[in-house]
Amino acid sequence: MSDTLAAASLFGSSFLSATLLPGNSEILLVALLAAGNTEPWVLVLSATVGNTLGGVTNVIIGRFLPATSVQRGHKLALAWLTRFGPAALLLSWVPVVGDVLCVFAGWLRMPWLPVVLCLCLGKGARYAALAWFTVQGVSWWH
Repeated sequence: MSDTLAAASLFGSSFLSATLLPGNSEILLVALLAAGNTEPWVLVLSATVGNTLGGVTNVIIGRFLPATSVQRGHKLALAWLTRFGPAALLLSWVPVVGDVLCVFAGWLRMPWLPVVLCLCLGKGARYAALAWFTVQGVSWWH
């Protein structure tokens, strides 16, 4: 698989993984790293950008929600965002919770720059850690 195709596939998978749709970007990242045909930093960058843009999509969706749309089950995510502000989005990579955090960040009309920065940092750190452990594991087996 070419570097461009690998990066594009991972971008698409990571974008979908960050939206309210299910995805498998972590599995694809590990598989592409194990294949060893593409530089790890290219894959991490592609996954981070795709996942961040997917998170931004959820923020945009949240901006369109009516004020009465908060359910009782979502009070924890809302409490985190109210207490920690955009920094709570460092946890936007956590399955299920991360999607809700992004949607409520939009619903609360949090400022764009801190939101995107925290999304990118949290998601990038997760992919970088996964890539590092994968590369270490692959080199250990060889």
